[in-house]
Amino acid sequence: MTREQPTSGGTELGRFLRARRARITPAEAGLTVGPGLRRTPGLRREELATLAGISIDYYTRLERGKETRPSTSVVDSLARALRLEEDEHEHLRSLAVLAARIAPEPPAAPSRTIRPGVKLLLESLRPNPTHVVSRTHDLLAANPSGLRLLTGIEEWPARQRNIARYVILHPAARDLFPDWAAQVRGCVARLRVLAGTDPDAPDLTRLAGELLLKSPEFARLWERYDIQGHAHGRKTFHHPEVGDLTLGYQSMELEGTPGHRFITYYAEPGTADYDALVLLDMLGSQPTPHAPTPSEDETTSSST
Repeated sequence: MTREQPTSGGTELGRFLRARRARITPAEAGLTVGPGLRRTPGLRREELATLAGISIDYYTRLERGKETRPSTSVVDSLARALRLEEDEHEHLRSLAVLAARIAPEPPAAPSRTIRPGVKLLLESLRPNPTHVVSRTHDLLAANPSGLRLLTGIEEWPARQRNIARYVILHPAARDLFPDWAAQVRGCVARLRVLAGTDPDAPDLTRLAGELLLKSPEFARLWERYDIQGHAHGRKTFHHPEVGDLTLGYQSMELEGTPGHRFITYYAEPGTADYDALVLLDMLGSQPTPHAPTPSEDETTSSST
């Protein structure tokens, strides 16, 4: 058996299938491997096709982008064979729908405008750090503690402030997040979700292109094709000004502005973590004369 050669081009569906096929071993799939050198990482195409109950030719065409209309039963069979989690299975369904579009509509230019009511909400949630982010996690607005929480990001011009860029490239992020590697994985996985459903989005291609060039870790994780979309949880920070704190967070979509999300961090009043947020809010409210001044549509603080 000759070594399988990667194919260029194709569909996002094919790229996802290749990435996932390479990550599951025959043993994990319940297959018995014979003696001898195995040159293909993960499952071979014919092994996955057999597990999914489809022909090898059909699967090969599907992976190479020659077949773009798999049935729901085929998609579900592939998900079972690849042992996908629920969110990964749903992502595979979305990619199958996208592949079936003959002429997908061009992506609309994302808005950076923050409605006045949203700015009032940012202010009313103090001292809880709160951000408004775009679909690619551009930091579109933040209250004082929200900006101060990401230590050092205020040094960047407003148009450069992106949470994924900050986590992956800013030197302060490695100290801020005790689990920095896990935070990087999460950022890449969330961008991968968007790449699957809107691969030609100009804001995504610019950001991913930059990070691929500047970060070998991002490039490695991008090829793995993990996906993730956590809307709530807890996160720990090792902040240089207020010390260690562990905060809950909640992410919500903002209706009326497609792609915008509201992310707020919180702590129980009366706890040391909450006291740290009060201090962080006070520090964030202080003037920073040396910070770059954003233009009107790039405001990153709701305070006036």
